[in-house]
Amino acid sequence: MDEVSDKPNHARSLRFPTDPVGLRWFASASILSFGLIVGGYLLGNGLLRAKEAERSVTVRGLAERDVTADLATWTISYSDSSTDLAQSQAKVRQDTKAIEEFFAELGFPKDALQPIGANVSSYVDNGMTRFTVRQRLALRTNDVARAQKAAARQFDLVNQGVMLEEGSAISYTFTRLNDIKPEMVAEATKDARAAAEQFAKDSGADVGTIKDATQGYFTIEGRDGDSEGWGVADSPYKKVRVVTTVDFSLS
Repeated sequence: MDEVSDKPNHARSLRFPTDPVGLRWFASASILSFGLIVGGYLLGNGLLRAKEAERSVTVRGLAERDVTADLATWTISYSDSSTDLAQSQAKVRQDTKAIEEFFAELGFPKDALQPIGANVSSYVDNGMTRFTVRQRLALRTNDVARAQKAAARQFDLVNQGVMLEEGSAISYTFTRLNDIKPEMVAEATKDARAAAEQFAKDSGADVGTIKDATQGYFTIEGRDGDSEGWGVADSPYKKVRVVTTVDFSLS
């Protein structure tokens, strides 16, 4: 009798609730459990994807290009000192004529050479007043090769008695930087990607898209001289360089 009486009790303990209140509680508990399972999965998957998205490598890319200057400027400063002001003025006018003829002989147009300043100073030496008359002319030309020939022959002026002062130097400038900027930035970015791919290869990853990029400053230096001395301005041969910093995602 005891065994028979136990079976109905056991069966009653396994039955699902059939009353409306019990059913509502059961449904609510099932939905909550399912939501917790799905939410946990989505949270874990989201954290995993966020962690993968954080994987990146930051590298620098370099691009360099040899160029030739397209503008030459030459400031020519000369002077004469004398106790006779009129005499010094006459000598400077004579030197000016010699300089103009010098550049005309080399084939420069007359308007390539322009006066940019003149001044007179005086000082007393052993009770005598001495006058110094100074004149400055400027040559500006895009004919760089012709300007180089002129610079190589500047001692012809000295031989004619023209007193060239310190600072009478020719300067070469590259003005077409904007024409080569896009290509050089592309080259630097390509160089950066190559570095990132090598890093990824060593770490067993793949290089993805660019997350962030910073373009550095363009610099123009003398191709054959150091950046602080000879070769910066007095040579027509330049080296343009740019460094970009690129952040690549890894997968």
